[in-house]
Amino acid sequence: MKFLDQAKIYIRSGNGGAGSVSFRREKFIPNGGPDGGDGGKGGDVWIEAVEGLNTLIDYRYQQHFKAQTGHHGQGRQMHGGKGEDVNLKVPVGTQVLDEDKETVLLDMDTAGKVELLLKGGNGGWGNVRFKGPTNQAPTYANPGQEGQERWIWLRLKLIADIGLAGLPNAGKSTFLSAASAAKPKIADYPFTTLAPNLGMVDLSPSERFVIADIPGLIEGASEGAGLGTRFLGHVERSASLIHLIDGTQDDVVEAYRIIRGELEAYGEGLADKAEILALNKIDALTPEAREEKAAELEAVAGRRPMLVSGVSGEGVAALLRAAWAEVKKTRGALAGENEADQISGWRP
Repeated sequence: MKFLDQAKIYIRSGNGGAGSVSFRREKFIPNGGPDGGDGGKGGDVWIEAVEGLNTLIDYRYQQHFKAQTGHHGQGRQMHGGKGEDVNLKVPVGTQVLDEDKETVLLDMDTAGKVELLLKGGNGGWGNVRFKGPTNQAPTYANPGQEGQERWIWLRLKLIADIGLAGLPNAGKSTFLSAASAAKPKIADYPFTTLAPNLGMVDLSPSERFVIADIPGLIEGASEGAGLGTRFLGHVERSASLIHLIDGTQDDVVEAYRIIRGELEAYGEGLADKAEILALNKIDALTPEAREEKAAELEAVAGRRPMLVSGVSGEGVAALLRAAWAEVKKTRGALAGENEADQISGWRP
């Protein structure tokens, strides 16, 4: 299935049904009076976050969604039925943006979350509603209320605990395949990964977390170079980042500075996230080269990088354990916030 993380769609709620103008005409009832029923309410437009989806590709081929108009009222005070609703199903982590593509209207960050986007128009009153002592035979009824309409953007930000960052060919996809059951495309040329990949890491039955591999960044990505920073939004929700650096390249310090610069230029708090620094592809380095490049990174980053190899598997388990420690910190903080909220909201 093709990955699509943003889509522009048109939504419209249903018009209300018109009220009916009708009079009761039956044998032996000469003065039946008005009996026109009300029109039905127009359909609403809802959005729901569902599990099992990881792309917005469904909204690539259909961009217009219109709820049904309410049914019109009829004689004998029969009210019209409600129009059918439209229910948009989106992946967990989808944001609803205004047409300006900046104003966030909704954040569907929880599975099962349902929100109302547009409310359908109310049905019009039938002529029986206007009957009174001075107007015993009204010959008019209300039309249904107009529905609402607008254009919106859907933007998907994948829900992952850990994000992988690095230059193209840093070995992110190889590491993801070694750490999880994911099978991303792997090749020996830059920009092999053109869309984010998710992998589930199972350290034990109670120790599980999700890693997101995003396409590689290059210098100037914040200004649109390469694939730009379009996919960095998928790691905004991550607890921390694993910064992979290709140990076989000549200047590992420059590679580190390029990625850090792009994270800071992107903003949204990415540069402030906890970062696990790792020197990758150590299977191709001699012990002396490993130590030399690790010392260079430690001098510029202020901490010693972990040594890993996605090909041989060396150091992968230790790196995943370090990542799990960061995930537990975040989950523990969120659990503490929820517990505090429950206590503060408690009433005897």
